[in-house]
Amino acid sequence: MTSLPSKPPRAVIADDERLMRDQLRARLQQVWPDLVIVAEAKNGLEAVQAVKDHQPDVIFLDIRMPGLTGVEAAKEIAQLDLGDEALLPEMVFITAYDQYAIEAFEQGVVDYVLKPAETERLRATVARLTTRLIQRDRAQLKSDHFIADQVTTPSVQQWLHALSAKISGQSPNYLSWLQASVGQNIQMVPVEDVLFCVSDEKYTRVQTLKQEFLIRKPIKELVESLDPQIFWQIHRSTLVNVKAIASVQRDERGRQEVSVKGYPEKLAVSRSAAYLFRAM
Repeated sequence: MTSLPSKPPRAVIADDERLMRDQLRARLQQVWPDLVIVAEAKNGLEAVQAVKDHQPDVIFLDIRMPGLTGVEAAKEIAQLDLGDEALLPEMVFITAYDQYAIEAFEQGVVDYVLKPAETERLRATVARLTTRLIQRDRAQLKSDHFIADQVTTPSVQQWLHALSAKISGQSPNYLSWLQASVGQNIQMVPVEDVLFCVSDEKYTRVQTLKQEFLIRKPIKELVESLDPQIFWQIHRSTLVNVKAIASVQRDERGRQEVSVKGYPEKLAVSRSAAYLFRAM
């Protein structure tokens, strides 16, 4: 028997074309009658604000919008601080450009529908979204402790960066070194030596096995600058080198935390990033 989410799912629709928003809303009502559309947005900036205001379960994003594109808006949304108990919405891209969407669909990170939204294709998307929302609702893993080789890929941010590069026609250029101030000197820190990065309001702490460095580049910029195959954002303020993860376990409150090889500090995993670590 298939379970149902504990409460009616809520969604935001973002598309700069009014007719497309109306059509998608009508077809969603047809194939997903329990869904509540809490807001509509005409551009990427409005889409980000709608997520802040309403914290929906799902957002449907047109991939081409003024102000911020759907991809740019998705990247902003992925960096939002909605509180430790809030989850970021499931993302569905609305696109007329099939080549930009196939990879997302195959990886299962986000979903997509082609313009105009066909009922049967939308029905399949709704089925997948419902399954994901049920899994989020349960919010429980099968074990309390599991090792690093049970990490799953890719992250939403990883796919969004790859999509941005594909749309722009440019290959991503990731940093090999970080510049850190040490007294009056600038020290070059090899990226492969970095275990993790944790930011506060002013600085980002870069931790290697032997030394700690402070840099002024915020996590939001580091996410764009470091290879997402190597560095995963497990919290809005934390990036961790996947190769440095020793294990993932739960603390006394039931929240996931990462243990780093050769280092005593444990790193908190936000609820929105918990999907990165699944028990086998």
